[in-house]
Amino acid sequence: MGIAWMMLSIAAPAGADASAFDSAGYRIAHYRAPTRRAPNGVTRIAPQAAAMLRPGVDALFIDVTPVDPGAGGKPERMTIPGAHWFPESGRGGIDPAVERWLIGGVTRLTAGRADMPVIVFCLADCWMSWNAARRLQRAGYRPIWWLAEGSDGWRDLGLRLEPVSPERNRPE
Repeated sequence: MGIAWMMLSIAAPAGADASAFDSAGYRIAHYRAPTRRAPNGVTRIAPQAAAMLRPGVDALFIDVTPVDPGAGGKPERMTIPGAHWFPESGRGGIDPAVERWLIGGVTRLTAGRADMPVIVFCLADCWMSWNAARRLQRAGYRPIWWLAEGSDGWRDLGLRLEPVSPERNRPE
């Protein structure tokens, strides 16, 4: 099997298809699949608990849903009110410029407070929020809360969504 395969197997979450993960443990394929456990060092938050928090005051809400390729023109998304959208920042094989944009944006939005709670989400059963939560946790942010149900779970509670554009200085 070789060392590369063993490293991939070790990096993948327990019970996951190791071929869907890179050697660093990020999901790189089949992003829309059931997600059961939060990444190590990240806490899963229920939609009901997230709904009790004030975005930008109690926690920073970060949406990492990718841009809909069918939208054309100017990217826009319906998301949790007060959330900041960093599309494409949840991919496993992330472009270094997109990673810098995400980390720099979170640093700016938290005013450099690595201890401000950050809630990361996208859609239900979307590994991109899992990847981004892991990425921010590795960058030193604590606590990171992962809203696995994403904006779908928010909407399912009967809560409104609002349009948002990508955060400023998005890499092209």
